[in-house]
Amino acid sequence: MPISQIAVGSTSEFTHPGALKAALAEFISVLIFVFAGEGSGMAFNKLTDDGSSTPAGIVAAALAHGFGLFVGVAVGANISGGHVNPAVTFGAFLGGHISLIRGILYWIGQLLGAVVACLLLKFSTGGLSTPAFTLSSDVSVWNALVFEIVMTFGLVYTVYATALDPKNGNIGIIAPIAIGLVVGANILAGGAFEGASMNPAVSFGPAVVSWSWTNHWVYWVGPLIGSAIAAVVYEIFFISPNTHEPLPPTDF
Repeated sequence: MPISQIAVGSTSEFTHPGALKAALAEFISVLIFVFAGEGSGMAFNKLTDDGSSTPAGIVAAALAHGFGLFVGVAVGANISGGHVNPAVTFGAFLGGHISLIRGILYWIGQLLGAVVACLLLKFSTGGLSTPAFTLSSDVSVWNALVFEIVMTFGLVYTVYATALDPKNGNIGIIAPIAIGLVVGANILAGGAFEGASMNPAVSFGPAVVSWSWTNHWVYWVGPLIGSAIAAVVYEIFFISPNTHEPLPPTDF
């Protein structure tokens, strides 16, 4: 069971150089990802004078987020594992692939990266707003919650299959592009309904800078539930206890 693999870790991780470098890598990866993804939405708003979303706008958002995430995961993979998402970190923690202490450091880096990316966007665009995630007029919070759960399940399941499974072999090489592709595909499916976040940091950054918190909880609760389900399912059915890799030993 995944629960048996959960590790709290040592408080000394908060000051350990390796853990701090990993958190910094998450900060930079999320900054790159959010700057590209949120920036594409701001560019669309500028080009359309804040007009309503169009199919072309959804495609542009899917491409920007997919490409940005591909890069963010790839550049962070050898340092932090390239989570680029608090929900992915949560799923990795439930499966015993990261300790709670290191996960907290990752969350801090990820959330700060998203906020700084949005602040840079606001400054570099001359003060344009960083639009927070919102629901379409005909979508309820419960509809949006299910969307976020299902889409994040698909994302974290992909992360497990291509990056975290100790049996993945050469398939791990394509992990960044597979993760970017599933996010882009999910944006094409859910973007018109509730924005298709799948990532609490992606929602948190614009919400902080624009100070808009309407239904913000959906973009935390949905991804965390979807991540937990994916982690438990993959661990129970596809990673046997005999092949599970324990947390790497620490040097402190």
